Amino acid sequence: MVTEWEVGPADPLRLVTSRLVHRPYPHKTTERELFSAALDEAREAGADDALLLTACGEVAEAAIWCVFWWEGDRLCTPALDLGVLPSVARRRIEELAGPLTERRMPRSGLARRSIFLGNALRGVSEVAELDGAPVPWDPATAAVQRRFWDR
Repeated sequence: MVTEWEVGPADPLRLVTSRLVHRPYPHKTTERELFSAALDEAREAGADDALLLTACGEVAEAAIWCVFWWEGDRLCTPALDLGVLPSVARRRIEELAGPLTERRMPRSGLARRSIFLGNALRGVSEVAELDGAPVPWDPATAAVQRRFWDR
């Protein structure tokens, strides 16, 4: 069976926090019902994607993207032990930006942080808005974004 997905918008993106709870998974899966439902929820809210949190309220991933945020000049991403995908995009971004700091971050910890998303098919996209609040821009994101497709 072949499935096609419309790529959709790339930049900048609007995120909303999903009411659905992220379920850990050890590897890439075709069981996309949770992610599809979260994406539908986001689009109904006028956003491009949904931020999924764990049952403990920690940032896990978006429905179709990996999540990254800046803490000063340190690039952070959710800890793999939360059951998020150790994706191709995550590995590529680490090649470009240096070692990633894995963090367990509550949703509230993203406030006033520069956030971007990564996806192997879509590249890197900055987040312009999270739950209706503007997200600050960081020039370091633009550098990663420009270099993502370079060989």
